Amino acid sequence: MEDLDIAKLADYLHLTPPQVSKMALRGRIPARKVGGEWRFNEAEIHHWLEEQIGLSDEEALDRVQRVLDRGASGKAEDRPIHKLCSLETTQVPLNARTRGSVIRSMCKLAEASGMMWDSPTMVEAVQAREQMHPTALDNGVALLHPRRPQTSILADSVLALAICPSAIPFSDSGHMTDVFFLICSYDDESHLRILAKLSRLISKPDFLRDLRDCSSPKEALHCLQNAETDQS
Repeated sequence: MEDLDIAKLADYLHLTPPQVSKMALRGRIPARKVGGEWRFNEAEIHHWLEEQIGLSDEEALDRVQRVLDRGASGKAEDRPIHKLCSLETTQVPLNARTRGSVIRSMCKLAEASGMMWDSPTMVEAVQAREQMHPTALDNGVALLHPRRPQTSILADSVLALAICPSAIPFSDSGHMTDVFFLICSYDDESHLRILAKLSRLISKPDFLRDLRDCSSPKEALHCLQNAETDQS
């Protein structure tokens, strides 16, 4: 990861340099002064974009998508998210009652894909991310993921999905959660793309209703594929 100056970040975010300068001055974007000039850490910018996705409405998600498209490195293949999921990485129902057991179960599902190994390492990374900032949302969905891509234990990006029969407390704020996605991305660009697509899907009440009605992994995968196809 490299440091970006104002011109590079403005180009990446599809903004003007004065807009980026104003955002940095007002503390709206992670930045620091080096020799009197603003500098932006690329990893911190990715994390900031991740937070924007989590808070975004449809219009804001469109802006983030334009940033991703404009800044695409060509390394991350833009695949439908249902193709990152499989019967092996889906569990319906998931009979787990604690945050720890959910995280362990989700990492085991991802490991079953053959694309991820060393489940305990992923568990540790996801738990660290949850301690920093829980990923449980008000709509009963948690978008689990590590703070940074765990490239050393991944052959490719993997998505795991599980649904509990009844909601459980999953964050210190008391959010009740019953739908869990685990995003194991191979790189930052893939992570942001997957997160943005999932955020679009779970913002649709019909999708979550249909997903919660599923009684098997096959039904859940079919629901995910249909929702993504309808959205495209």
